[in-house]
Amino acid sequence: MNKTSYHLELLLADQFKKILEDVPWLRSWQVQVESLTPDSRWDVVASGKLPNGKPGQWNVECRSQMAPSQFDSLKNRVQESPNSQSIPVLAAPRISPRMAELCQQNGWSWYDLAGNCHLELPPFLFIERTGLEPVELAPAKPAASLGSPEASLVIRALLTPAHAGRRWTQRQVVELLQETSPHLMPSLALVNKVVQAVRSEAYVASLPDRGFRVVDPVGLLQAWCSDYSFKRHVRKRYFTLLQGMALRSKLHALGEKYPGEVCYMAFSAAEFQAAHVRQPKTWLYLTPALEEDWCSHLEARSVDSGENVVIFLPGESGVFYGLDESEQRLSCTSLVQTYADLIQVGGRGEEAASALLEQRLKPAWKTIEHA
Repeated sequence: MNKTSYHLELLLADQFKKILEDVPWLRSWQVQVESLTPDSRWDVVASGKLPNGKPGQWNVECRSQMAPSQFDSLKNRVQESPNSQSIPVLAAPRISPRMAELCQQNGWSWYDLAGNCHLELPPFLFIERTGLEPVELAPAKPAASLGSPEASLVIRALLTPAHAGRRWTQRQVVELLQETSPHLMPSLALVNKVVQAVRSEAYVASLPDRGFRVVDPVGLLQAWCSDYSFKRHVRKRYFTLLQGMALRSKLHALGEKYPGEVCYMAFSAAEFQAAHVRQPKTWLYLTPALEEDWCSHLEARSVDSGENVVIFLPGESGVFYGLDESEQRLSCTSLVQTYADLIQVGGRGEEAASALLEQRLKPAWKTIEHA
């Protein structure tokens, strides 16, 4: 469980004292290392009087390091000592953003050796400090990237709304992608690496018989978007005299001629999937080999400005995974891909992404809560 040494507990206790000294009525509080005390359940305890005269206490669990996937062990500690005057605290040399998020979601305070913290004593006190350079006592383990084309394909499969609540094995992920994306199929070793990475961050949970299930799709989506690089796609600007239904009809015909190689993306996909932000341009993904035929089909010409069609020549075929298809129109990118693209295109993209998340993705993932 990566428990601390007594020396590290002393360092963490000293940092806690420094944080509390910034609040006048906390300067009289006692901060003691309790880990060597017989029958002590906590490593450090800070105690004193609250402004209403009643006793208050912070119970600190110290760790040298801890993965978010291990947080369940801390939640059980709260159930063992349900004292309304006591607040549990996680302390470590470094608290990752994900770990901080889990602490706050579950009623835990936290702080690190640098002095970054989120400490509460409701309703009397709230201290939050972020941005201080973390103290690294040991070389940091490189985090696995979720943004490579192969890893991105695994994430798209796990987050597909139709798969919400599904029990997976790593081999099942490979078999699914072998059927749906034979041109960009991650190896079993790559899938293992990705699953281990997202499991360590508590985005997926282990199940019996080597299975796993996504338990925090929103968190996983946001983590993927942080790693996903839009720069691998080539953006081009075009102008066409075609508008409205005439343009949509031409694009629909092109999509039927080249299925899985051209689709609406970003704002244009969002207009069909969760209409919220409307804008005059048409946004498309287009396989590079089709660019010349596409120009002829739409009577479009390349321009430096004043474009009404934006195309992206994708640097990976995974953007076409799980297309949102319809007999009435050109296909759209999947909901997950549309969200990721909107986050990166700028303008009012984040606003449109938020609408897509609230209107379509979260309701689709709701079944996970009951799985």
